[in-house]
Amino acid sequence: MTIKIEMLRAFAIVAESGTLAEAATRLRRTPSAISMTLKGLEEHLGQRLFATDRKNRLTPLGEYVLDQARRELQQFDATIRAIEGFATAPQGLIQVAAVPSVAGMIFPQVVGAFLARHPGVSVEIRDMDSIGILEALTRGRIDIGIAAPAGPVRGVRAVPLFSDAFGLIMARDHPLATRSAPLRLADLGAQQVLRNELSDRIEAVREATGTARMSALNTLTLTAMVRGGQWVTVLPSTVIQIDPERLAFRAFEDLGEHRQVDLLMREDRVEREEVSDFAAMVRAVDWDQRAKRPGA
Repeated sequence: MTIKIEMLRAFAIVAESGTLAEAATRLRRTPSAISMTLKGLEEHLGQRLFATDRKNRLTPLGEYVLDQARRELQQFDATIRAIEGFATAPQGLIQVAAVPSVAGMIFPQVVGAFLARHPGVSVEIRDMDSIGILEALTRGRIDIGIAAPAGPVRGVRAVPLFSDAFGLIMARDHPLATRSAPLRLADLGAQQVLRNELSDRIEAVREATGTARMSALNTLTLTAMVRGGQWVTVLPSTVIQIDPERLAFRAFEDLGEHRQVDLLMREDRVEREEVSDFAAMVRAVDWDQRAKRPGA
């Protein structure tokens, strides 16, 4: 038996709702039909997904399958929306993704101007981390990415946009935000540090945060934790533009690393006119100025 997307959808909704009846209502199917779908999935996997017949507690396998199902369903639903959007837009659809710290800097300005110039084209924008953007780009799920890749990626053309320095991101009322003495990496030893994918690329930061017990992969989660005042993290300076009123940035005296943010496009894809135009508008942004002005 092949696991089908609707089997994963039925399982995910039952797991989230906790009852067959509610899941059946949401899926517009009968409880018995949903039950048969789950039974088929469990038989295929050879293990139970629910710890009890009441469907209100998952087994370890069920927890894993739910996590994977949510990811696959999110991508599948996004793909369907993109297909339908492309079909209904008079002149097509372009899909653009940017890292969160950059998305707010350009999407309002560039997308507005682009739509005015191309009234028949639809635009789908999303914010993702750099790894997700590269994966979506190489799989053809987006046309343009704005991200900070760890290095050259085969089949992807990178156009440099700007670079920003790594430093300490913290709440504006954090003691280190107003301390007069210079900030050094050794100061992290006395702080509750959130590790992240970007700063973990830097050896000096890894060494300074080696005992940190918390890490977060999502930039918005990181900044939400930091705003609480208890945690700090090492990220590029433009990240504070996510919430310039409550976040502060300070450079380290002994760290000179920068993040390079690039415009990314696939080399093997014939560029449509509207995609090329959107990319040109992104390149035309005064990136150096925007990277210096929180909230620009």
